[in-house]
Amino acid sequence: MGKPTGFLELERKDRGYKPVDERVKHWNEFVIPLGEEGTKAQASRCMDCGIPYCHTGCPVNNQIPDWNDLVYNGDWRQAAYNLHSTNNFPEVTGRICPAPCEAACTLNIDDVPVTIKTIECAVADRALENGWVVPKPADTKTGKSIAVIGAGPAGLAGAQQLARAGHEVHVYDKHARPGGLLVYGIPDFKMEKKIIANRAKQMQAEGVTFHCNVEVGKDVTMQSLEDKHDAVLVTIGSEKPFDFFANAPGRDLDGIHFAMDFLPQQNRRVAGEALKDNLTQATATDKNVIVIGGGDTGSDCIGTSFRQGAKSVTQLEIMPEPPEKENKALSWPNWPLKLRVSTSQAEGAVIEYSISTTGFTGEDGKVKKLLYTRVDEKLQPIAGTEGSLDADLILLAMGFSGPREEGLVAELGSGLVNRGRFKGLDADETDYKLPGPGARFVAGDVRRGQSLVVWAIREGRQAAHAIDKFLMGSTTLPR
Repeated sequence: MGKPTGFLELERKDRGYKPVDERVKHWNEFVIPLGEEGTKAQASRCMDCGIPYCHTGCPVNNQIPDWNDLVYNGDWRQAAYNLHSTNNFPEVTGRICPAPCEAACTLNIDDVPVTIKTIECAVADRALENGWVVPKPADTKTGKSIAVIGAGPAGLAGAQQLARAGHEVHVYDKHARPGGLLVYGIPDFKMEKKIIANRAKQMQAEGVTFHCNVEVGKDVTMQSLEDKHDAVLVTIGSEKPFDFFANAPGRDLDGIHFAMDFLPQQNRRVAGEALKDNLTQATATDKNVIVIGGGDTGSDCIGTSFRQGAKSVTQLEIMPEPPEKENKALSWPNWPLKLRVSTSQAEGAVIEYSISTTGFTGEDGKVKKLLYTRVDEKLQPIAGTEGSLDADLILLAMGFSGPREEGLVAELGSGLVNRGRFKGLDADETDYKLPGPGARFVAGDVRRGQSLVVWAIREGRQAAHAIDKFLMGSTTLPR
């Protein structure tokens, strides 16, 4: 490493945030970068640890020590080249990835890991600002055509890799803009959508054709795509939400919505895009909001509700409150269970643990209260702890059970297994091919179940490797 003693001389310092009372008034990003010298200083903390356990935590196999060293030595362009060699969209992961690489960092044994995510974002943003990110069209075309169904991170990564291998690539997506949940799920204050728009332009210059507002299985059939293309890659995500309260009293009251019905509407408002469905008035303005679910989606609902002008926001989590500090001897270098406070939670939400919703009550068909009971460590109700909370808007953010089973999934007829994945693909990361005849491939959340954006990018890249090898007999695309 360029500065072997950096971790001994410098303390960990991460990016800052604009004040809460300022940032909740707009929908823009509010992270304050470290600046060039601050980022170089943090990169110097990457130690010569012998075995870079950060690699075990990074699904896309980022060469983290390499580009940390390049940043410390001021070679930002080479650092950007190295970063893009393993990750198609580092400016995305540098913003929204939870950074399992930092959990695996050797310095995390002492709770002071290298600020890998911050450095990654700084390198990616610098590359964009300096015009180093340019289209890379293939020198030679293969004459093969591939359809990609779904323009989320898995579909985009796969499409870009395949186009760079010389194939003609057509991406079909039901939304008005490519990006999937990167555009329609993640709020703008966490990642502004110009980032995805810029990547879409780059991909178009590389030969990718986007067909937006086209839902395969509804507007066109899978068979029609197979007739036109040599292979089809399915990356439709895991969009069917869990509804643990389907039979709960009052579930049919107005004002109870799934998180992924609520969040996309606000993203459409910010973009000036036409709203969909009957949720035009499903906003948090002047309402007591309750978010059920303690994950990232629930946190996004909190930040969105505050920016819409919620009267109060309460988040309910059925699991016990996790410890403030993990047992490193048991967890490291794996992702630990520990108490984390998101930027949205820090904006003023009340967080309740070990609480289970039992029903809802309302007036004139609209929800007014949420009924609950406290639960023990085995998630069993505790007698005498029943109560209620005022609720004008309730958002269900309890995860996803798999892909929606109508339309395309029904036409594929491959059947589903636990949590919605396609049969026969649970443990197969070699060819990503659906069982049976034809050239049907699948990647991303639809294959592995609900997961992180960094896993989706990995799956898209590896599926592209498999498709190129299937069509051409060999491939130079990395896995």
